[in-house]
Amino acid sequence: MVFLFPHKTENLHMMPFFGSLDFVKKVMAMQRAEHLPIHTNTPFLTSNSNQSHQHQPQESNFNDEETPLDDILARLEALLTILGFNQSSLLSFTVSWTAFVAVGVAVPLVALQVYDTDKNQIKGFEIGIVAFQSCLAAVSLICLSRNLRKYGLTRFLFVDRHVAQMPCFHHDYVKQISGSLRLIILWVLSCFLLKTAREITRLSLVEEGSLWLSFAVLMALIVSWTCVTAISFSACVLFHLVCSLQLIHFDDYGKLLQRENDVLVFMEEHIRLRYHLSKISHRFRIFLLLQFLVVTASQFVTLLQVTGYGGALTFISGGDFAVSTLVQVVGIIICLHAATKISHRAQGIVSLASRWHAFVTCTSDASELRYCAGTGSLEAAKHLNSMFLDYSESNLESSNTQVASYMSSHHKRQAFVMYLQTNGGGISIFGWTVDRSLVNTIFFFELTLVTFVLSRTILS
Repeated sequence: MVFLFPHKTENLHMMPFFGSLDFVKKVMAMQRAEHLPIHTNTPFLTSNSNQSHQHQPQESNFNDEETPLDDILARLEALLTILGFNQSSLLSFTVSWTAFVAVGVAVPLVALQVYDTDKNQIKGFEIGIVAFQSCLAAVSLICLSRNLRKYGLTRFLFVDRHVAQMPCFHHDYVKQISGSLRLIILWVLSCFLLKTAREITRLSLVEEGSLWLSFAVLMALIVSWTCVTAISFSACVLFHLVCSLQLIHFDDYGKLLQRENDVLVFMEEHIRLRYHLSKISHRFRIFLLLQFLVVTASQFVTLLQVTGYGGALTFISGGDFAVSTLVQVVGIIICLHAATKISHRAQGIVSLASRWHAFVTCTSDASELRYCAGTGSLEAAKHLNSMFLDYSESNLESSNTQVASYMSSHHKRQAFVMYLQTNGGGISIFGWTVDRSLVNTIFFFELTLVTFVLSRTILS
């Protein structure tokens, strides 16, 4: 429960924790004697349940004040619930996976079996596309729903309520989350329109069977593909959002080097940031690895089927290849961009700290030189010589204290820079940091697969 001092003590900023129950009782007696209202500015701890019920309405009104951050988090949670990521209970878990299996797997397979014609020679291609899209969505649903069920949305995004109350962080949090919501809606809507255009074109040009049956198959394929695409793409955007929120703190850490001079503050803040990056890497490493493997296998099989196909590929026959490839590649690019950006931002802290260390060291040396140059008169020089020739105990202690303080500060900064050089941090997947080097490795690996497929199909 919450207890506060009356108005005459409101000039105090923070009140200490009173462990003495007698003192708390005295304060309560003073408040009852003066008949003053108790405000909710400074919390106290108490075990009196009757007084808790007395002041419960004021506390609930204070906590019920919604901020723009709470509103945008509620929207994001509603979207994730619609997509099936909210599996906090057995009922929601059952409903989510039943809907996914029905809409994402059963509906397209049944639709492709019903829409069976002799002219449609790439039916196997479409089944393969449906299988890989469903696998990618299942990976996203499994990995993210587990983390959301374990940590909750706020802890999953590393949104600190106390830090979020600051105006600068609050505005940046709202901006990043709202931007992620717009990105999901715009990309899913764009892919939905592209898929719809492809299916309508095929329905109008390929007239087989009943028109109503064709229309039902069209709607089933569009709805199923849109749901599966939204799930897989939302997972990629959610990973991008987590990294973007941490970038806000890395930017603030760069500004902290300009405001503070305490090395211990820098160490504590950097350890906290590295801890967050380690937790992000641990929570998303399986998702990133499986997503990369599924997309690589999908593109490998697709390229093998396309290059080995003897007929002519048109927008009607091979449109699903283009649409599915677009979604998968864009999702991989979003994840790699977010991971590499935060990794290089974390590694860039080393250069900022090195520059800060050099600047402080040079500034300290220059100030000492200016001080010595300012005593350029002969009398001042004699005075300085007399000071250095005076072997009194007080002068020696003062000189040793200044030198020790300067050397201690220098050694602290040097140790801090060396710590950053060996603890760069970043998003990692089982020890491999996701940076430009890993992106180059992935690129040449994919290029090797493409060359291998082309050598086995076109050149043979």
